[in-house]
This record gives sequence, C-alpha cells and structure tokens, in this order.
Amino acid sequence: MKKFWLVFMGLGISLYSFSQIETDEEIVDTDTIEIALSDTIDNAIVYPESMEADLNNLLTDWYMQQYAVVDDSCLVNSVNVDYPDSVYIRKLSQLPTVIEMPYNSVVRRYIDMYVQKRRALVENLLGLSTYYMPIFEEALEREGLPLELKYLPIIESALRPDATSRVGAAGLWQFMVKTGKSMGLEVNSLVDERRDPIKSSAMAARYLKDLYSIYHDWALAIASYNCGPGNVSKAIRRSGGKTDYWEIYPYLPRETRGYVPAFIAVNYVMNYYGDHNICPVLTRRPLLTDTVQVTRRVHLQQISDVLQIPIEEIRSLNPQYRRDIIPGNIRPYALILPSQQVYAFIEAQDAIFAHNQELYARRLAVEPAGLAPGTTVYHKVRKGETLSGIAQKYGVSVSNLRSWNNLRKNSYLRIGQRLAVCSKTTTSKSGASSVKGQYHTVRKGENLWTISQKYKGVSAEDIKRANNLKGNAIQPGQKLKIPAA
Repeated sequence: MKKFWLVFMGLGISLYSFSQIETDEEIVDTDTIEIALSDTIDNAIVYPESMEADLNNLLTDWYMQQYAVVDDSCLVNSVNVDYPDSVYIRKLSQLPTVIEMPYNSVVRRYIDMYVQKRRALVENLLGLSTYYMPIFEEALEREGLPLELKYLPIIESALRPDATSRVGAAGLWQFMVKTGKSMGLEVNSLVDERRDPIKSSAMAARYLKDLYSIYHDWALAIASYNCGPGNVSKAIRRSGGKTDYWEIYPYLPRETRGYVPAFIAVNYVMNYYGDHNICPVLTRRPLLTDTVQVTRRVHLQQISDVLQIPIEEIRSLNPQYRRDIIPGNIRPYALILPSQQVYAFIEAQDAIFAHNQELYARRLAVEPAGLAPGTTVYHKVRKGETLSGIAQKYGVSVSNLRSWNNLRKNSYLRIGQRLAVCSKTTTSKSGASSVKGQYHTVRKGENLWTISQKYKGVSAEDIKRANNLKGNAIQPGQKLKIPAA
C-alpha cells in the first residue's frame, strides 16, 4: 500500500484556470497583423479568475482549521519588495531548469500579479505544495520529464482537485473529458479520475511527453497543453513557419499568449517567495495516509459513520468520487484514508457495508406494482394478439375478460378494439394480502430490503424478526419466511 503525506486540501477558492481549449479560436490572418511584441502586451495579459477570488473564507475551510498554521507575525511584516529587471533576469537564469526561463515585460506582469495582488493565495499554494509536489514530481520523473513542469497545476487549478473551468476542464491538471478519456482516465456519473491527484498526474506527464515529441520545444509543448496542438500548429503556419514561441506569440489564442509567461512567473515565485516577504502557510502536523482497495459498492457516509471520520476529510482525500459513492461492485477502486484508519476499515468492512444498507442499497430487480383492486384499464388490441395472451398479460382469466367486454366464445378480436380489464378484487381466504407461512428463496444480489419490496406491506425488519436474524447477512439459496402483512 502506497503512503504519502497530506498537508491540507480542498481550499475554498473560486477560480478560472488556463484550461485546455479544444476549439479553434479565430486567429488574425498574417496579412492584417504587423504588430511588434511590445505593442501587444496589454492585450495579451489574461489573468486567471483565481487571482480575483475572495480568500476570506479560507479560515473556515475544514483542513485550514485542522492543519494550517498562519504566522501572524510574519504576515504583519509581509511587504513586497520590487527589484529591477536585472535582478529578475539573474534569478530566473539561476533556476536549475531544463526549460528555458526568459524574462520580459509580460513575465514581469505575471510576477507582479502573484507577489503584489495575490500574496495570500501564494501563501496557501506554498502550503498545499508540500502535499502535491511529490506526487507531481514522481509522475514527471517516471516519464523522464523536467521537474519544473510540476508548477503547471498552479496555473491550471490553483492546486484544487475539484476545480472545474468554464469550458468543463476538471482536476488539478484541467483535462477536458475527451482528452482525459483518450488518456485512459475514467469519467462517468460516479467516478471522475481527472480529479484523482495520482492518476491525473500520471496521465498529464504522458500527455506532456506526447506534446513535446511533436514540437521538440518545451515552450511550444506547454502552449499546446493549454490550447491544443492544432492551434499551435496553426500559429506556426501563420507566422511563416517559425518555431519559436516568442516569434509565433501574436498568432496564438489570446489566453495562450499569457500561458508560458505565467508558467515562468510561477517558477520564479515558488522559488523566490522569501525574497518578496511572502510567508508560506505551515502545518500544525502532517497526516499520514494509506490506500486500501474497495471491492463492494459503498457510500462515503457509511465509512464516515462507522469509522468516525468526518466525511469532509474522506471527500478531500478522494475527490474522484463525484457522488460520494465508490462502485466497488464493478471493479476494485482505491480509497485513501488516514493511515491509522486503514486497518480499522479492513477489520470493520462487513459492518461498514451493512450500515444503513437499506438507505444506500440499489435494487437489482423490481417487479412493477399491480393495479389497485377494482381499477379498470383499457387495452387496445394489436396485430397477432389473442384473448388468452391478453388475459395472461394482465393476470386475469379469459372468462372474466369475456364477461367484462360482453364477448361470446366464438367472438373474434379486431385490431384496434378496446378491451376493458378489471384488476382482481378477491383476496386469500384469510383476508391477508400475503399468504401466511410463505417462503422466499434468496437469489444472488438480493438483500433484505430488495426482498421486502416484493411483498406488499412487509419490511426488512419484519423478515428479520420472522427468521430470527441477528444481522442483515443472507446467502443465495437461503429460504426466508415471509410474514403476513
């Protein structure tokens, strides 16, 4: 079982990320564009909406309350320090990176955004990075990619696994559904592995590797991660075949023009935050977590109730489960829990799955309800139907069907003819709606609740009492006495 450290997660930040654009944005034709890079800077700057988020609600976040420690004395003295361009150039050149980190006025605008306007966000990102960066680095290292790519999710999602962009990209790495599925991530109504930090990071590394193999240039690969390789290739064509990011800059979608500069700025800020008097959020104590495989369908609330773990904590550790349901009956799924609770889960599995089973159980087979006694419905005769077939369909006798419709024995049915059908009004001799002493043979997949639904007026508790059952466990082939309603 894989172990890793959790600092805190799920910060309540409303954000917009530089999500992958899967539509071709209209780009100005080369015949109409003769603008120098310096002339397009103001129009090129696109700030993520996360930079405009109100961070006051962070103090009420569950993980902030449990694990975060804000150094108030540090915050009092938290004043930005501006440096001349030469200092930024020198500091960027000293970063131990494979990817080129050039400096210009666009990069400076993004640096200023982080170190001036959104200092509080950077403080929290530094705290979150303690948990997420090892996951990102492991995925990148496995594919042999530059480790500085680990900062891309800061631009994409502000390190929020539950982040969803306006165009539907989701997760730390902001995969679109189409892209995520093409990379092998499961996305359906119950599970969205785009939000799984470990699996999405592995797929993001593979995707970045594929993009680099197209251009053999990291700036172009990073740009294509944002807007798609189609838009980058289009920009290359419209620039006259140039393959340098800064030379095709004016031909890229507006949002993508700021993506590489933002990436450079984030690399700067995450390494030199101390030079700008930014105080990282620390943690009171780390939380060791572990993974267990779940092989039965279970609701997170069942786990929370039995193990006495706040459901908010389980959700934060397992953001891929969209409806709080782990469909382990389909295939094994991973569940991350505090390390000390993993063995408790293994020991208490039966109790967890049985807890409030009636509330969370799914019916595997359901018989439709019959008509209320005395109800009359009308059946329209179709081609090929017979009187006996219609009688069998409604569970009535042929003689009754003839009687209700004044039909003689030698009468023929006509296509389109309407026949009155009355529901049964008789009961058993005892007057009970179910036969006293009736037995039910348990089938595969049935539980007490699903069986009780087949017998009107009988509950799961009634069946338990009639059969002296101490718990909810039953076995296929077992015969259960069904009490009279």
